[in-house]
Parts: sequence; structure tokens; C-alpha cells
Amino acid sequence: MNPSTSPATSSVYGMLAEFDTPEALLRAVHQTREAGYQHLEAYTPFPVAGLTEAMGFHRTRVPLVVLIGGIVGGLGGFALQCWINVIHYPLNVGGRPYYSWPAFIPVTFELTILIAALSAVFGMLALNGLPMPYHPLFNVPQFAAATRDRFFLCIEATDPQFDRVQTRQFLAGLTTQEVAEVAS
Repeated sequence: MNPSTSPATSSVYGMLAEFDTPEALLRAVHQTREAGYQHLEAYTPFPVAGLTEAMGFHRTRVPLVVLIGGIVGGLGGFALQCWINVIHYPLNVGGRPYYSWPAFIPVTFELTILIAALSAVFGMLALNGLPMPYHPLFNVPQFAAATRDRFFLCIEATDPQFDRVQTRQFLAGLTTQEVAEVAS
């Protein structure tokens, strides 16, 4: 084994604990948060009721991104029509005024919906860090079961309380199947 890649000298992404049931994972998350760990992530094959609250995840910024996208889309659509019909290419049709705002409502509405929907999709992808073709957890062989029938809790090395030995002992004290070190 190359000394530069030994576990003692390689950088660590975190510690990964494997659980059999969602209830065991939920108990472990509660105990981990009570122990003071803040930078942790849970991986499950299906949604687990109460897990987001236990993890301390209460708010998301996606609605704000969608609101800003909708406002920008509406204002942009209205401004575009004003610029075209009043400034750049004024056309008198049937004696109506150049600035006829009731005629601008359908396009303004459609652009509001379009830009809000696009900002929802791309905002969600950006805030979730997707697409993510590589993640250090993909190197742990047991993690492949996260999409089938296993539940995982990862305490990241960026946590101020993280210590290789103490964190491994803490996770081993929970009802885990196995604890693995995740190299970055």
C-alpha cells in the first residue's frame, strides 16, 4: 500500500453508520444532534417521516428563488412589450394608444409562469448541488444499499466536534450495523 494513501494520512470526508430500519436511523439522528454534532446527513431509500425535523432542516430557499424568478419574468415581459410597442416599433392599430397595458397582461402572465418554473427547476438543482457525478460516499461499498434497503447517517469531518476516534466510537455505540470511514 502506498504510504500517501494510507488511512492515517489521507483526508477524511466523514464517518458513515449503517442502520437496518428507519426507526433506528431516526433514533440515531436524535442522539447525534443531542451529542452536539451539526454537520450530518442521512441517506434513505424512501422518505422517512420526521427525519427532516430531527436533522434540523426546517427551511429552504427554493420558494424565494421562485418568487424572484416570477417577479423578474413578469416585469421583464411587461417591459419587453412596452419597449416594443411604445418605443422601438410603435404601430397604431385601430386607433388604440401605443401604451395599452390591458393587451400586455396575457404575455406578462405567461412569462411570469415560465420564468418562475424555470427558476424553480434550476434553483432546486443549484441549491441541492446537482448534478453531482462524484461524491466521496460512492467509494464506500456498503453505500450502494442506500437505494435499496439500508439507511445511513454520515457525520462530516467539517463538523467542529468531529474526531476520527471519538466519532467512530460514538457511532459504534448506536444501534449500527457497521461504521465506515469515508475518504475524500
